[in-house]
Amino acid sequence: MSLKTILWIEDKKGKASYRFWNCFLQQLFPDVELESKRNNSELVKAVKNLNDTSNKYIIVFDNSFDNLQVVMEQKMLKQYAQTKTNIILLDIICFEYILLEFKYLLNWIYAPDDEFLQKRATAIIARTKLIELLHAHNTDYKALRELVNYDSHLDEHNIEQLTAKLLFDLTRNTGFEISKGTIGECWINSCCEWNERQDDDICGLDSERLSLYDKMKIIYENTCLKEQFKTAGLEVTL
Repeated sequence: MSLKTILWIEDKKGKASYRFWNCFLQQLFPDVELESKRNNSELVKAVKNLNDTSNKYIIVFDNSFDNLQVVMEQKMLKQYAQTKTNIILLDIICFEYILLEFKYLLNWIYAPDDEFLQKRATAIIARTKLIELLHAHNTDYKALRELVNYDSHLDEHNIEQLTAKLLFDLTRNTGFEISKGTIGECWINSCCEWNERQDDDICGLDSERLSLYDKMKIIYENTCLKEQFKTAGLEVTL
């Protein structure tokens, strides 16, 4: 029997994150199996109780650095993982951050003259400043004036909540809309297979339509996924 590589995530089947990971793996790493552990606590338990020493397990556990509960569970996860020889932990803030930091996010979701570029200018500026700060490994994002201007309740939100809010505000009412429960069809289908598309739904890909494989490959190349999957020994040959 050949050895397997299995990606464990904390997200339930049907959620936006699960559907994205499923699509991403099918297109770029079809030999990697995806398994949902339903929530972060169950994921930690699964690592603790893992007895399989042959197959390789890649773990995606949100690194929400200012969420105390997540930080405590992540600490336990690392302790359990250190006792295994076939577990690799990926360092990803959360699913939403992957797409929020995507280099071509705005180029894809908005046409060049899209009115949303003006209407959502505050959110666009906030996203730019947040990504710049986190890429510089500075986690003091709540001190940024641009984020305070964008989110009047910033002090009540952790990084995962803020990231999810930003991503939703930027993508809502487009074929790329993302919330906790849904992922826009334009992320997980080739252009243009959005059944509910209206005549005025013109995105940045309207003149350069991409296959689903190409979409996943471009996302891989222009987010943290390339470096993180490299640590797991997985790379896309371009």
